[in-house]
This record gives sequence, structure tokens and C-alpha cells, in this order.
Amino acid sequence: MIEFVLNGRSRVNTYVQLIEQVKQALRVGLLMPGDQLPKVRDVAQSLAINPNTVLKAYRELEIEGLVEGRPGVGTFVRRTLAGASLGNQLELREELVAWVQRARAAGLAPEDVTALVETTMRAALAAEASRDQTARTE
Repeated sequence: MIEFVLNGRSRVNTYVQLIEQVKQALRVGLLMPGDQLPKVRDVAQSLAINPNTVLKAYRELEIEGLVEGRPGVGTFVRRTLAGASLGNQLELREELVAWVQRARAAGLAPEDVTALVETTMRAALAAEASRDQTARTE
């Protein structure tokens, strides 16, 4: 089951943070079709937020067809966002955990690690796009 965590410093709305965390869990296979999301009341209590905020997030996920609410029972995952690469993710995740531990041991704060990953990802995607463009013009 997913356990939500809020970033109080983020400018992203609370309900959007919840939506993003569910989508991430769906992409990496932590949530699969049939899995139940935490009850609205439990999420609201554990995060000290208004239950309507959780309801708004769950409603948005339902509109997107990712989950379905069952009155009196709960909210359940309808479909996954995991791609064909899901089978490769376990090994990559283990390697990434080791890398993050090395980065933290080297003195990087969580924000530094995030910045490093995001800038590296942007650079790698730009280089890939450039290679693709060059290949098309040749």
C-alpha cells in the first residue's frame, strides 16, 4: 500500500502532490490494478489535512480512469501506468538506491540529489534528441 508524504515547502498543491505520488507508484509497479488506496479518513489524519483535499485527489484520479471508488468499500486501482520496462526496474532501483546512499554520504542534501538527477536527465534527453535529429538529417 502507498504511504503519502507531503512536502510542506513545495508550491505544488497538496492534492496534486497526492495525485503525483499515486501516478509514480503506478509507473513503478508499487500499485497494481485491484490494489486499494488508503482510506480518505486515514490519509487526512496521518497528514493532518482536510479530508476534502484527499477526496479531490482521488476524484481526479478517478476522472483519469486510474482508480474507481466503491461506495462504502474504498478506492481501488483500475489500471497501471507501468510500461514494458517494469521488469527492468528492480535492478535499476537497487542501483539507484546505492547511488543515492553514496550521494548522501558525500554530503549531498536531498534537494541536491534531486537537482542533480533532474539536470542530468534534462541533459541526457537533450543529447538524445540532438542525436535523433542528426540521424534524421543524414
